[in-house]
Amino acid sequence: MAEEKSGADDGEQGGGSTVTVVLALVANVLVGALKLVAGLLTGSSAMLAEAAHSVADTTTEVFLFTALRRSGRRADYRHPFGYGKERFFWAMIAAVSVFVTGAAYSIYEGVSTIVEHPPDPAEEQYAWVAYAVLALSAVIEGTSWQQAVRQVWREKRELALPLVRYLRLSDDPTVKSVLFEDTAALLGLLFALVGVGLHQLTGSSVWDGIASVMIGALLGFVAYALGRTNKNLLIGRSAEPRVMHAVFDHLADAPEVDTVVDLQSMLTGTDSVLLCARVDFVDSLSAADLERTCVRLDEELRERFTDLDQIFIEPVPRTDPELRRAVLERYGTLLATWQREHDADRSGQSSTHSSRSPG
Repeated sequence: MAEEKSGADDGEQGGGSTVTVVLALVANVLVGALKLVAGLLTGSSAMLAEAAHSVADTTTEVFLFTALRRSGRRADYRHPFGYGKERFFWAMIAAVSVFVTGAAYSIYEGVSTIVEHPPDPAEEQYAWVAYAVLALSAVIEGTSWQQAVRQVWREKRELALPLVRYLRLSDDPTVKSVLFEDTAALLGLLFALVGVGLHQLTGSSVWDGIASVMIGALLGFVAYALGRTNKNLLIGRSAEPRVMHAVFDHLADAPEVDTVVDLQSMLTGTDSVLLCARVDFVDSLSAADLERTCVRLDEELRERFTDLDQIFIEPVPRTDPELRRAVLERYGTLLATWQREHDADRSGQSSTHSSRSPG
C-alpha cells in the first residue's frame, strides 16, 4: 500500500501483472513440450521431473490469469467490498497445484529411479538432446524471469522498500508467484543439468534420481512459501505498518481530534484496503460539526492514501474500558507509542515555531 499512487500507475501495475503472467504461461508451455520430448527420448527422470515442473507452472499461470480476470469485478450487494480477494484465493489454489502436480510426481519419479536405478543406454546416447533442451529452456525461462524481476524491482522502488520486505508485504500474489516459480525453474534446470551430466559421467542413474528428488523438494518449498503468503492475505492481513503509522498521524493532526483510540485495516484485494478508525473527538463539536469532520477526513485520507477503498470513522470515548482492553490485546503499546511520538513531534514543531516568532 503506497501513500501516493496515481490512477495511471494502478493501471500500469495491473497491466504489468497480466503481461508477466501471460509471458510466463507461454514460456512454460514451450519449455514443457521440449522437456517432455527430451525426457521420453532419454528416459531421464530429471528431465521428466522438469516436464512435470513445467506442467505445474503452466497450471499455476492459468490460475493466476483467472485471478487477474475475476478479481477486477465491481462490488455488488453479494460482495459489498468487492472481489479483490479472489486474486488471493486463486493464487492459493495455484500454490497447491505446484505441490500436487509437480513436487509429488518429481519426488516419486526420483525415488523410483534411485531404488531401481535401471541401466538406460538411451539417456547416454541422447544426452545431447537433454543438454540442448536445458539450454533452450534456460533462455526461455530467463526471459520470463527477467520480466518478473523488472516488475518487482519497479514496484519495490516506488514503495521505497527493501526487496525482502517488499516480497513479505506485497499484496499482489500473482507477480510474486511468477517470480518464485521462474526462479525455481532456473534452479531446477541447473539440478537437471547436473543430474544428466553425472549420469553420463558415472553411468549410474542414481544421480538422475537425486536430481529429480531435489527438483521436487524445490517445488515443495515454493508451494509452501506461496501458500503461507496467500493464507495471510486470505485471512485478512493488515496494511503496511509504515502506512498505518502515517494514517494515525494524519488523523491525530486534525484539530477536531483529541485522540486516535483504535485503528484497524485489512487488505481486501491488491491495492485495496479497508480502514476502520475509532476516534475520540473534542467535546466541543456539535453533531453537524462531527459529520462534516468525518466527511473531510475521509476525503483527505482517500486523496493521500489512494489504496484506501473503504473508510469507516467511528466516534468513541477513549475512556471506555472494554474498548481499551480490546485495543491493548490487539496492538499492545503500539498505538500508545505512536501517540507519544506524534505528541513529541508536535511539541517540537511548536517549540521551533515559538523560537522563530518575534518577541
